[in-house]
Amino acid sequence: MTTTTPEATKGVLYGVGAYTVWGCFPLFFALFEGVPAFEVLTHRIIWSSVFLAIVISILRRWSAVKTALAHPRKLWRVLGCAVLIATNWGIYIYAVETHHVLQASLGYFLTPLVNVALGMLVLREKMARLQGVAVVIAGAGILLQLVLLGTVPWISLVLAVSFGTYGLLRKQVMLDGLSGLFVETLLLLPLALLALAWISSAGGSHFVVDTRASLLLVASGVITALPLLAFAGAARRLRLATVGFLMYINPTLQFLIALFVFNEPMSQIQLLSFAMIWTALALYSWSAWHSSPTAITRRNRVRA
Repeated sequence: MTTTTPEATKGVLYGVGAYTVWGCFPLFFALFEGVPAFEVLTHRIIWSSVFLAIVISILRRWSAVKTALAHPRKLWRVLGCAVLIATNWGIYIYAVETHHVLQASLGYFLTPLVNVALGMLVLREKMARLQGVAVVIAGAGILLQLVLLGTVPWISLVLAVSFGTYGLLRKQVMLDGLSGLFVETLLLLPLALLALAWISSAGGSHFVVDTRASLLLVASGVITALPLLAFAGAARRLRLATVGFLMYINPTLQFLIALFVFNEPMSQIQLLSFAMIWTALALYSWSAWHSSPTAITRRNRVRA
């Protein structure tokens, strides 16, 4: 009989909180009506940098940041992470703004399978048979939309590939989640400030001019950092398999919000495509759980 420790319980609460906030992001970014996605992205970078700097100061975690910045030649992977996460943020905001939240949710459902494929192609990791089948089924689901609808779900693909590749590069960066995200946003900050200056000079800025928009733009930095802190707390306390299972809360909430809050239309072909992705995820999750050290240990005990 297994017992749940208080720390594990706390970890689950942190994980559920983080993924629930991420899953509800469409509701937040839908509030930016009339504010272009590019301007929202610019402020998200700026205010994330400011808020993360405050958090790092409170937690006294500057040593890791200073060490990273002291070796600029080693920052190319961090820069790559910065470009990928900015792309992911920007496309996601655009998806909400243009009422394509279903495509966004599909992208995050696809992300674990993209991670598996990238691990095999780039890191030469061995793929379990069921995981290989899962990737093929997911690919067939995307191909189905291409053939029968004549359109490529590019938002889904860009979100999945950008976040999957971000995860691949992030594994090679020796920085914790909080410090890593701060350095990433710090590298993007000069470009964001230049973009803000350009938007303001062109007379297109909503900051200061519109009080409601200004408060939302500042809040975008806070709401970016808070779930990351909760996720870091969950990752420290939970097994990777548990964190991976909780991850599906995010795209599931986005899917439900798209259907029942934003009333986005879904064709039968799209539903079939989603069903194929969900089947692929079920196979992937089963394979990951079945091959985990805990599951193997339990099977060995039963055989003994």
